[in-house]
Amino acid sequence: MASTTPVPASNANASMARFEAQTTRYGSITMSIGLLLSLAGPAYIFFFSDLQITAGMVWLSLVAVAATFGVLWFVEPLTYFPILGSAAMYQAFMIGNISNKLLPAAIVAQSTIGAKAGTKRGDLAAVMAICGAATVHLTSLLIFVGLLGTWLVTRIPTEVIEVARLYILPSLMGAVLVQAIVSMKQLRPTLVAIGLALCMQFLILPNFQSVSMFSTALVVIFSILVSWLVRDRKKFRTNGGQ
Repeated sequence: MASTTPVPASNANASMARFEAQTTRYGSITMSIGLLLSLAGPAYIFFFSDLQITAGMVWLSLVAVAATFGVLWFVEPLTYFPILGSAAMYQAFMIGNISNKLLPAAIVAQSTIGAKAGTKRGDLAAVMAICGAATVHLTSLLIFVGLLGTWLVTRIPTEVIEVARLYILPSLMGAVLVQAIVSMKQLRPTLVAIGLALCMQFLILPNFQSVSMFSTALVVIFSILVSWLVRDRKKFRTNGGQ
């Protein structure tokens, strides 16, 4: 059996730098193409259909959507980036279903191989996990929706479908939360995030309904700030600020 020669650290760093540069370049191009394609249909309807859509209607719709989902434009990148890394972020936002599919896959992959989120190894694990999750998802869609979808719907009892609709997503998100806590092993940020979320849910929202639209963003931002303030400074200095 041939012996394996360890890759020098300088070569590994150079390869990783080249990988990040290429994923940034092609990820930006791919996301731009995806944006143009997603806007092509509405643009065709606006300019070439007889639906009498005005610019005012478009801007009003944009404001309505931004008021509802605009906070997620800032919260989701801040929340996902520390776990996924730059390369996997391009994959995740192109594929979708990040919180209930791609993020759990990345967390489980990192935990399985012992890779810490935010490291180069963790970033590569997230990339490979998302590739696997997307492959499984597309294959299952082809089989269970494209080929067997109508047959399955007629065979599954209505009660089972209702139970699945009510409980599958909460159970999945609960499992992801526990997995993230176990894999990250950061007690102080975990306690800060849980404490602030409970305060928001049971103290602030019942008395100040006006902040409900921004509650998630506020919890994320203040969790970051408070976790930074109460961080273990000795450990931080020992790790060189990493």
